[in-house]
Amino acid sequence: MVALAASGGIAHGETKSSPDQKRERGMAKGLTLLTFRSMGSQPGELKLGVKTDKGILDVQQAAKSLNMHAPATMDDLLQNEDGPSLQALVAAAEKSKSAVSAYLKEDGIKYGPLVNRPEKIVCVGLNYRHHAEEIGAPIPKQPVLFNKFNNTLNHHNGAVKLPVDNAKKFDYEVELVIVIGKQAHLVSESDALNYVAGYATGNDFTARDLQLETGGQWMVGKTPDQFAPLGPYMVTADQIDPDKLKLECRVNGETRQSSTTSDFIFNTRQIISYITKFITLRPGDIIFTGTPEGVIQGKPKTSRCGLSPETRLPVAWRSWGN
Repeated sequence: MVALAASGGIAHGETKSSPDQKRERGMAKGLTLLTFRSMGSQPGELKLGVKTDKGILDVQQAAKSLNMHAPATMDDLLQNEDGPSLQALVAAAEKSKSAVSAYLKEDGIKYGPLVNRPEKIVCVGLNYRHHAEEIGAPIPKQPVLFNKFNNTLNHHNGAVKLPVDNAKKFDYEVELVIVIGKQAHLVSESDALNYVAGYATGNDFTARDLQLETGGQWMVGKTPDQFAPLGPYMVTADQIDPDKLKLECRVNGETRQSSTTSDFIFNTRQIISYITKFITLRPGDIIFTGTPEGVIQGKPKTSRCGLSPETRLPVAWRSWGN
């Protein structure tokens, strides 16, 4: 990860001084957040940004200009529950002339993975009624869980390097992603959304032949490198009704998936509550909530199209035959 603007967090695997325990803790509110790559003295360094009317606020640069503490990365923000510090910085930067240089034009930045070191990436399979119908699967009686790992994390406008030798049937899966903001264990459905820091869009990219034609190898089919594009933004939870959102996936300009989270089999409250019966969720963990209808797997075999291993995203399409 990155060097911090003030204190606390982890930088490139190095443990830094722990955050001031007296500092107020909590989740950020009213913000649209992203991760971008530094173009300055440390090229490629991952940094926390805030999308504003003035441009993208470079949080680390603003903290330096204003001599204030702020989380330098999305992971620091989430895992240290450092929302109040970020709120204070954003408010101060808005009013201060000394922070003008910390605002960047978004078309000039390069995105990084929205999060980079979550403790857990939990995924829900088969969570849209119409998707279950299109692939001829029964409606599950409880959430079907699997996982990805951090090696899969990818960024907005990123490329997925497709395996050439051992997989050919690649599929897209647009999904709503829940970002956890505080530790959650045995959480009730009624209280579940109080543990959410925000929401993002993601893609549970999948190699269907590895997933389904090698003895049910879901982990192998779901977790090759870069198979979890995420972002570009995390919108804080206070601004979103997660069960009334429209999701779309377009491939080379063609809309392939278009649905709403109102088609969820298990809504966000139920998902969080169910997971925490078995697994303690921690700040910075993310949950992929399932994909709607329109995936390649749900199409007739004669009209299936897949990604060419020789191309980058966005991609050309070719036959996905058996």
